[in-house]
Amino acid sequence: MSRWLIIAGIALVVLGLLLHVAPWLFQWFGKLPGDINVRSDRSQLFVPITSMILISIVLTVLLNLFNR
Repeated sequence: MSRWLIIAGIALVVLGLLLHVAPWLFQWFGKLPGDINVRSDRSQLFVPITSMILISIVLTVLLNLFNR
């Protein structure tokens, strides 16, 4: 369990550095067809359904490759 927490922490640090140094790499997030963005005068609703499905598929494939 501790090994996975360390790996997750390192991955979060790398992701944070990428967002700080190269923010244009993640501009696609939330702008795919199927992502819901509803705005009104007083509120905003943002549900990135398609983006999260895509990230889930990529992470599933990567984890299956590394666990073999």
